Amino acid sequence: MLDYDFHCHSNISDGTLTPTELVQRAAGRGVKMLALTDHDDVDGLAEARTVAHELGMIFINGVEISVTWRSHTLHIVGLGIDPDYPPLVAGLQAVRSGRGARAQKMSDELAKVGVGGVLAGAYQYANNPNMIGRTHFARYLVESGHCKDVKSVFNRYLVKGKPGYVPHQWASLGDAIGWILGAGGVAVLAHPGRYMVGKHSMGKKTMQELLAEFVELGGQAVEVVTGSHTQEQYAEFARYAEQFNLLASCGSDFHGPNESYRDLGRLPDLPMICRPVWQALSVH
Repeated sequence: MLDYDFHCHSNISDGTLTPTELVQRAAGRGVKMLALTDHDDVDGLAEARTVAHELGMIFINGVEISVTWRSHTLHIVGLGIDPDYPPLVAGLQAVRSGRGARAQKMSDELAKVGVGGVLAGAYQYANNPNMIGRTHFARYLVESGHCKDVKSVFNRYLVKGKPGYVPHQWASLGDAIGWILGAGGVAVLAHPGRYMVGKHSMGKKTMQELLAEFVELGGQAVEVVTGSHTQEQYAEFARYAEQFNLLASCGSDFHGPNESYRDLGRLPDLPMICRPVWQALSVH
């Protein structure tokens, strides 16, 4: 089992644990090398790094950038970034700035189907109000008895085609990769298997086109082992990594206890054909 985890979230974005609590939990589960990859925000990195060093862990500065590509919302993880790189800082601020307006629209749409008062409830779950997002809405809707768990809320209300889904124009793929590379990082296509399931998923042809463009723009890695992937998808994206000469990354995509596909660390090993992403990271 791998003791590396390169994809997780604190309450700086939509996780439930503080950066300190997250690192402590990772250490307790045997993680030796950890990247914190909050959505569109790097404010938790300094705290997480301090705690990781105290616990003898190797810490990697990370971020997960929201991207609009064609009609799809993608996530690009940046690993080994300089969080103070000015174009990255400005880019993330621009991405975050649209979240409040989207949240208001989501609340309005849910009210039309009889689910009222959701915006104030969602903000109760947003430790960082600038990062208000669908997961905060989902947590409130679970608490208020509309659904049994967060996944059910997404399926019923918050994915494309459902009443609470509001499309949003995030960063472009080229901009996100450019910010990461400029900040000295490695650009990773996050949980690609998620883009190939569901009513509005991309097919294999589109995935091939995405990966080709990702590489052309400077993308260097793809998540192969990640919380939402099946064993079959580990093998599938290991083959894609080999085909496109990409490094392979791994991460739980942990958001909180009892809420995530997987807990921190203890991930299955990467398939044998993979070249691990940590080969490209300078670790401290």
